[in-house]
Amino acid sequence: MIIRPKLNWFRLLFVWRGSVLPQLLPRLGLIFALSVTAIVMHDTMRTYPVELGTPPFALVGIALAVFLGFRNSAAYERWWEGRKLWGALLNTARALGQQALSLAARREPVQSRQFLAALGALAHALRHQLRGTDALADLAPRVPPELHARLAAATFRPALIMLWLGEWVAERQREGSIDGYAVLAFQHNLNVLSDVIGGCERLASTPLPFSYSVMIHRTIYLFCAFLPFGLVDGAGLLTPLFALLLAYAFMALEAIAAQIEDPFGNEENDLALNTICEGIETALHDLAADPGFVRAPRCATNTPDYILD
Repeated sequence: MIIRPKLNWFRLLFVWRGSVLPQLLPRLGLIFALSVTAIVMHDTMRTYPVELGTPPFALVGIALAVFLGFRNSAAYERWWEGRKLWGALLNTARALGQQALSLAARREPVQSRQFLAALGALAHALRHQLRGTDALADLAPRVPPELHARLAAATFRPALIMLWLGEWVAERQREGSIDGYAVLAFQHNLNVLSDVIGGCERLASTPLPFSYSVMIHRTIYLFCAFLPFGLVDGAGLLTPLFALLLAYAFMALEAIAAQIEDPFGNEENDLALNTICEGIETALHDLAADPGFVRAPRCATNTPDYILD
């Protein structure tokens, strides 16, 4: 994800990074070529083959704008839900870290620091699972060796880390470090973590219906391909300008919706999961306020995804 300082209206006109314009340039080039073709045909042919005019395009354009509005609303809702889930992950991790440090750290502070490190590892494991990448390199410096060996043989690694966190709580209860009420508090927050993981998996594994996306995609490109031939009578030599403006608006809206409907990817408008994971570890480190708790180094696969220009 890219986040920038707020730009004035003039600089915003020329922003390149983070916009969908680069990926649309070949398609807009095709619309420009069709616009030139429409002008040449209109000026050189005695009888123009099809007199389209603007009324059909006005009617189709209004309907298409409504469909695109629903498409973008559905995509943004998925993006915002993903952000709320990761916000809940941060809040719950801080709550669990506070409980581990205040309720269970009296006898075994080292083990409490291991608990906090595993919470940070859980965020990285979930990030990798959602993006379909290998988490082992990022997990190695963050979890105990025995847990890392278990994770290497697992498929759903965030769930296994949650199991280890539950085992840690059970072990502290057996030692007498925490009582039954503290266990209930831990379990409540672990259940919230389970809901967060399940919600993220639901978003990642259930895209918007394919037929719905295909219908809108086909309609947009057919509309934009025929648009120059309907504008040429009234717009004349300005046909390429108006055709490109309308094509950019419709194609860009569809491209943005296609990006953000999967909020956990690596595209420029997806959620900044790397930075959120770093924020979770920073919060846990500040809670510990202990030189013995050292955050794991950033791995090669953990690059920041907020770019400030």
